[in-house]
Amino acid sequence: MPTIARFYGITVFMNYNDHLPPHFHARYQDYEITMTIENGLIEGKMPRRALQMIFAWSAKYKDELMDNWLRARSHESLLDIPPFI
Repeated sequence: MPTIARFYGITVFMNYNDHLPPHFHARYQDYEITMTIENGLIEGKMPRRALQMIFAWSAKYKDELMDNWLRARSHESLLDIPPFI
């Protein structure tokens, strides 16, 4: 599970050869979500404040997330994405 970003205790990662639709995973403390890149649908639970940061971050870096998704599907190295600030 390559980590692509870390901020405020949140770790964002993608898995190689993961299932469709394009998505990423985020972990914060004992919580974990999966978020669809295109429409922001989530599965899992996360505290509201952490989830709000992830939503804002993913909207800003949507293109970079999709690029990493395509790289993962091609077994290429994933690129780091700047943290939420």
